[in-house]
Amino acid sequence: MTIANHLEKINKEMNLALERAGREAGSVTLVAVTKNCSISQIEQAMAAGQYHFGESYLQEALPKIAALKAYALQWHFIGAIQSNKTHLIAENFSWVHTICRQKIAKRLHAQRPEHLPPLNVCVQINISHEKTKSGLAPEAVLDFFSGFQQLSRLRLRGLMVIPKITRDFQQQLQVYTQVTTLFQRLIDLGWPLDTLSMGMSNDFCAAIQAGSTMIRIGSAIFSEKK
Repeated sequence: MTIANHLEKINKEMNLALERAGREAGSVTLVAVTKNCSISQIEQAMAAGQYHFGESYLQEALPKIAALKAYALQWHFIGAIQSNKTHLIAENFSWVHTICRQKIAKRLHAQRPEHLPPLNVCVQINISHEKTKSGLAPEAVLDFFSGFQQLSRLRLRGLMVIPKITRDFQQQLQVYTQVTTLFQRLIDLGWPLDTLSMGMSNDFCAAIQAGSTMIRIGSAIFSEKK
C-alpha cells in the first residue's frame, strides 16, 4: 500500500469513528507524524491532501521545513522541549503540543517573531501520573493556565496527552474520557479552548469517541508493513 492508500484508510476510519460518536464529519484534524520520514515521503502525503505534519526532534525537522517552505504547511512540534531550542521552535512551527513548564512558555512567547501569528500551543497532561513521561498532573493544570494570561504571542488552544499503551478499547476510552472531562471543566471556567490533541496509530478511534479534535498518526501512514 502507498502512503496515499494509508491516508485514505485512516480518513475513512476517522469518519466512521466520528459517525459512531455522533459527531460531525471533518471535526478532527489529522497530524501526520513524520519523524524518521524523508522529504519524498512527506511530498507523497502532501499529494494525497495532507498539510499538517508533526515532528519530535528539532534538528530532524528543520531541513524538512526549509525544503518545503514554499507550501502552506502547518508544522506541529510534538517532542520534549529543551530551553536552548525554543528560539528555533518559535520561529519555525505553527503549533507546539508539549508545553508543561512556565519557563518554556515564556521563552516561546518572547521568541515568537512579530511578523508571525501567535504560536498555537497545547499543555501536555500526564493523565496516568507516569514518572517516565512529561506533562502536568491534572490537578496542576488550572494554576498553570493562569500564567498564559500575559503571554500574548502564544494562543492557548487546549490539552495534549500520551497515555499508557493498551490495546483494550474500553481502557483507552476511559483514560481519554478523563482528559475530556478536564478539558470541559476548563472551558466551563472561562478558558476559550478548542483543541484536544489525543490519539495515535493504535488508539485514535477511542480518542475520537472520547472527544479528540486532533490525532497524531505516524506508523499507520508511513510504515511499509501496513
